[in-house]
Amino acid sequence: MPEKKTGSDQEYAALIHRIKEMLHGMRYGSLTLVIQDGKVIQLEKSEKVRLK
Repeated sequence: MPEKKTGSDQEYAALIHRIKEMLHGMRYGSLTLVIQDGKVIQLEKSEKVRLK
């Protein structure tokens, strides 16, 4: 049975683009997606800087 989509392909493409932007150049840290009613409603980025 196919998975039910709750957003348009355009919305998914925009979300993927935004995630890629947030990850670009990030070396250490995390990216958290907050989901509500089957949709991503928030992205949280926590970046760490390692001192040598």
